[in-house]
Amino acid sequence: MRFLLLIGLVFLIGKPQFVDPRSNIEVEGIDIVVVLDASGSMDIKDYSDDKRSRFDVAKQEAIRFIEKRNNDPIGLVIFGNDAISRCPLTLDKNILKSLIKDMKLGVVDPDGTVLSVAILTAANRLKNSKSKSKVMIVLTDGEPSQNDVDPKVAIDVAKKLGVKIYTVGIGSDETQYVRNPFYGLVPMPGVNKKLLTRIAKKTGGKFFLARDQRDMRNIYETIDKLEKTEYETDIYSKYFDWFKPILWAILIIFLFELLFSTFVWFAL
Repeated sequence: MRFLLLIGLVFLIGKPQFVDPRSNIEVEGIDIVVVLDASGSMDIKDYSDDKRSRFDVAKQEAIRFIEKRNNDPIGLVIFGNDAISRCPLTLDKNILKSLIKDMKLGVVDPDGTVLSVAILTAANRLKNSKSKSKVMIVLTDGEPSQNDVDPKVAIDVAKKLGVKIYTVGIGSDETQYVRNPFYGLVPMPGVNKKLLTRIAKKTGGKFFLARDQRDMRNIYETIDKLEKTEYETDIYSKYFDWFKPILWAILIIFLFELLFSTFVWFAL
């Protein structure tokens, strides 16, 4: 029994926890997937009073938005010439914010903008959602590249799944020029307002144009006023603390050890 007591104390020092990787809980919120453009043009610095790139501004304001949505499962998709699901829907905002903060241009091939593929990737994350409100926030600054799929396919899938898309055009809707070390000034297409407006309107969302950080913040604050609904959702990495059960077990073993040592083994 004393050996068991020692083992129990060692477990307590290690702060034992049971991790349920996928759990259902009741929350009041909506399912949101942030779709972030990580193409090369996101490295442009638009603002004379701010030396950060479009990508850095978008990341910071995304983190600010996530901090406000305590009860909303949020996922992350990033895209350039490819699209990847960086984080599934989760209520663990610390992990999500850490992923966004550490993300840099180049994590996906930056030589392209597969906007529709990214929307389909995000829709795949939302297809099993039980929420009455499913929202996608798409942040991009450029024209889709030729290897992208037809936007109509992405729109139809989003509508079928009941996903509302808010599109945010980052930067100017006019052609911008960036300096290439080999080719000099290279034209970068402006925001495709027509396409982004079409995607948003067809899915029940809204298009925004963010020319600077203030616009970006106001846009997130507007989206933050979305409707809420109570529902049961899947979250990842729910922790159950085993401290109390093990502590009670130690106390019970200690009482039995004390009882036996006092009345049983002593009598023998």
